[in-house]
Amino acid sequence: MSCFLAVVDMSGDRGGSFDSMQETRPNLPQVADSELTEPVSNAKGVTLQSVTKRYGPVVAVENLTLQIPAGSYCCLLGPSGCGKTTTMRMIAGHEDISQGDIYIGDTRINDLPPARRNTAMMFQSYALFPHKNVWQNVEFGLKMRGMKPSERQQRVKEMLVVVGLSQFAERKPHMLSGGQQQRVALARALITRPQVLLLDEPLSALDESLRVKTRGELRKLQRQFGMTFIQVTHNQDEAYALADQVVVMDHGRIDQVGTPQEIFAKPISQFVARFTGDNNIFSGEVSSVVKDTQGYLVQLAVEGLGPLICRGDFAQAGTQAACSVRADRLHLRSLSQVTASEPATNRLSARISAIEFTGYITRISLMLEKTGTELLYKSRTTDLIQKPLSEGQVVAVEWFAEDCIFLAH
Repeated sequence: MSCFLAVVDMSGDRGGSFDSMQETRPNLPQVADSELTEPVSNAKGVTLQSVTKRYGPVVAVENLTLQIPAGSYCCLLGPSGCGKTTTMRMIAGHEDISQGDIYIGDTRINDLPPARRNTAMMFQSYALFPHKNVWQNVEFGLKMRGMKPSERQQRVKEMLVVVGLSQFAERKPHMLSGGQQQRVALARALITRPQVLLLDEPLSALDESLRVKTRGELRKLQRQFGMTFIQVTHNQDEAYALADQVVVMDHGRIDQVGTPQEIFAKPISQFVARFTGDNNIFSGEVSSVVKDTQGYLVQLAVEGLGPLICRGDFAQAGTQAACSVRADRLHLRSLSQVTASEPATNRLSARISAIEFTGYITRISLMLEKTGTELLYKSRTTDLIQKPLSEGQVVAVEWFAEDCIFLAH
């Protein structure tokens, strides 16, 4: 059903006079799990082929090619202005394509109006009708489709059970919490059983604890319905928790596509490494490449620091590149524990500039003695009890080559 249903009310109901339509609604008894809406058997994948969007001289999305499998949860991840929302709006039909093709399943949808794309959109602001109650908001899309009242009642009753809002059916949006409003918007989008559900930063207005709870509910519903979800977010934790497929975007282009585990553990560029995790990045020149049974060991000559060894693919000596090591893969030792006979590869001297307790994790900011470069170290707070650290202390910072990822660009 068109995502226009979320913003356009064509029913003529302006004053909350729903009862005047002479439709009776039964009480809401509990619905057995076996009666709940079945998974969407017609879920479709989405394919973008060389898609470009221009606004005059400005290129918002450039030559974007992407395959989103049917029934998967895909997150478009990136900073503001990277093109992720524009990409989603082109899929929905709210933005024209300047170049390229978009398919839902095998159907090319470039020229189809939003109402014929069988998508639904859940907006960041939820866009609920303030004069309608929960039941009426959820039912609205089915009314626009002309579904019989008896069928609408059964479908809405089931959906309110699914999202846990049966007891709030008579309430108006202003009488609900932010999390409840979010679930009303989700129910309204799901009830039309679209082939693709588009979500525009749906959790951004929620506080942290509710955001964590709600994203779990989103993932559970996506699996229950077997529907293709495409979500825009700038929050990497959200993308990691929800997605089967993460698409990292920057300046209108795709920088990396992969599973959350792949994006987290093996970023392929400095941008992805900086944006998606607490990574420490060192730029330099490739000085040597050695092949072994696990692939390649690449040595980078980093100005002011000397040689650093990382694990990666083949690289050409003399080229500019970088390496990245996660904050939780660093190791700290007091200088008194380091012996002169130990090899010094991937060992640097740094001064602790700040210690930040955040609960389970403690973050320690470091400044390299040689260059003044800032590094970040993260550890479980309980692990630091055995080796207390203090601000101003000079420590040896170390890491294994296997924990250091080569970044070609």
